[in-house]
Amino acid sequence: MTFSINNRTYALPAQPIAVICLDGCADEYLSTAMALGKMPRLSAMARDGYRGFVRGALPSFTNVNNTSIVTGVPPCVHGICGNFFLNPETGEEVMMNGPEFRRCGTILTAAADAGRKVAFITAKEKLRTVLGDGVVERGGIVFSSEKVDESKKTTHGIDHATQIIGKPRPEIYSGDASIYVLEAGAALAEQGVADFLYLSTTDYMQHKFAPDAPEILDFHQKIDVAIGRLLDAGCTVALTADHGMNAKNDSNGNPKVIFVESLLHEKFGKTLRVICPITDPYVVHHGALGSLVMVHLEDTSVRDEVAQYLFGLDGITEVYTREQAVDKLELAPDRIGDLVVLSGRDVVVGKSPEHHDLSVLKGGLRSHGGRYEEMVPLVMSKPLTPALRRLADGDPRNFDIFYFVCNA
Repeated sequence: MTFSINNRTYALPAQPIAVICLDGCADEYLSTAMALGKMPRLSAMARDGYRGFVRGALPSFTNVNNTSIVTGVPPCVHGICGNFFLNPETGEEVMMNGPEFRRCGTILTAAADAGRKVAFITAKEKLRTVLGDGVVERGGIVFSSEKVDESKKTTHGIDHATQIIGKPRPEIYSGDASIYVLEAGAALAEQGVADFLYLSTTDYMQHKFAPDAPEILDFHQKIDVAIGRLLDAGCTVALTADHGMNAKNDSNGNPKVIFVESLLHEKFGKTLRVICPITDPYVVHHGALGSLVMVHLEDTSVRDEVAQYLFGLDGITEVYTREQAVDKLELAPDRIGDLVVLSGRDVVVGKSPEHHDLSVLKGGLRSHGGRYEEMVPLVMSKPLTPALRRLADGDPRNFDIFYFVCNA
């Protein structure tokens, strides 16, 4: 049996499947934890199944890539090109935190229509609201660990979701918020309540700790235990990430920031605006500083001059016009700026010093959004078929993961 959504066809395997998006998980996090023996179940998956690299969508942000994963298509199709965008009709900065901003259906609702028992559990409430529409109406379960104590049968598909694992709501700024997601998914699989799961964590730990920090090694050990429970429940498990993570600091450990709007206002006047599409409610993670911004020009006749100036700045690695960004970055033309600007591996870009509260960033800044967080891991508990191997040998994407796991 198969189902189709967004011009892709997926098999419906007899066994349950669980897709995990480990938010912010650059491959070095897994490599370090596995090498130190902290993730034996994931190591066995890599040995007996498959482990490789896949390319995410740009900007390498949470909303963009989670939307791609649950739709199976790039941002130019689904329309989510950041957490924030400048609405061309109103001139207002708008947070894309509702399903009305998404331009296509999801694999989750299509699988539910095909008879699967779908569960979508996320750490961040913002993802539940953007991607969870239509699942509960089809008999599925959708909730976030951030607001797990607010779950109701009518809106979330389940009453009193905290009773699933018998733990209270975790603090969102913690590793527990992510562990909760996987433990709840494992419990639903064990009970036979769900057989088509999408489990998406939060990247608080990756924002705060490098791959070899004791805190994150302990975190990954707990992740591995939950993965083991999913495997023991009979799930075919596949794991990827929405984006990687890099330190963005100078030699003194201070955030390395280019305030793009301030520089452009000084040189070209205040007839332009910079939008930081990483902006979201979780400012403690990154202070709204990432490695990609959009520049909107009131006078487009200076576009080439502005682009040339930006490209000449130390730390700026790519500058695209709107047309180039549509072609090269797979973005929707009406959801981006006249220019799209990306920075180097250890650099973030922002608006102005007044716009970003760096005091919330304790111990330096680790962030994402640009080219250097684009490549992420893919690990599956089953080996690839010859057809999937050909896909993996080409240019596989993180949003191919449901195709991989359904057709394994």
